[in-house]
Amino acid sequence: MVAFVALAAMLLTTAGCNKLRARDKLNKGVQAYKNAKYEDAIEKFKDAVALDPNLINARLYLATAYAQQYIPGADTPENNRMAEQAIEEYKQVLVKDPKNLNSAKGIAYLYLQMKKFEDAKDYYRKATEIDPNDPEPYYSIAVIDWTQSYQPRMEERNKLGLKPEEPIKDKKVCEAVKEKNTAHVEEGMKALDKALQLRPDYDDAMAYMNLMWREKADIECGDAAAREADLKKADEWVDKTLATKKQKAEKAGPGGITMSPGEQK
Repeated sequence: MVAFVALAAMLLTTAGCNKLRARDKLNKGVQAYKNAKYEDAIEKFKDAVALDPNLINARLYLATAYAQQYIPGADTPENNRMAEQAIEEYKQVLVKDPKNLNSAKGIAYLYLQMKKFEDAKDYYRKATEIDPNDPEPYYSIAVIDWTQSYQPRMEERNKLGLKPEEPIKDKKVCEAVKEKNTAHVEEGMKALDKALQLRPDYDDAMAYMNLMWREKADIECGDAAAREADLKKADEWVDKTLATKKQKAEKAGPGGITMSPGEQK
């Protein structure tokens, strides 16, 4: 019994020391990160995680440091590995803290940059579940939906040699594009509606609402009146976007400084 108690005390002491050492490594890693010494920071964060796997901040900083090293658009094994390592650390954080919004958004952003659109949307949806009042994940879902809709539509339009204002007159082609894009257009519009409910002056969301109506217009497939109505809606969103940007600029005042109501008179 005496030997058992001694062993338990020794293990507790070791665990306590490891936690202290982990925090020391974390603090040193943060300093390296702030000084843009990302490789050094990564090693220190890795040490902190090894010493105390439950230290969530160490995993978050490690994921962020990996993400900082990732270069969007550079499709090389080493670069992609940085993103994958960041994603894995963010996922480990979510295992221990399922409500960690920064991890969900971090994973979604990296998947988006890697053009893994469905994975990105999955984690942006998770972000909306964690914080239903954050408009940004809804906006990001819509941006992805627009990208998924726009690319195949433009490919077909280019094959047909259409001018920007021309509708897709080939019925078979239009129906194929409509089948592929309708779900994206509907989801994107719904997401933008939600983003704008949460942030009524969200001018970026307004700009994409314009784009979404143009996507919808091109899959009306022979219904000229519906196409014209969609394009009219798109133009209205252009006007709303410009008006909102103007109001923000006027409110900000010279040099981008927001003025109080008294100063604006």
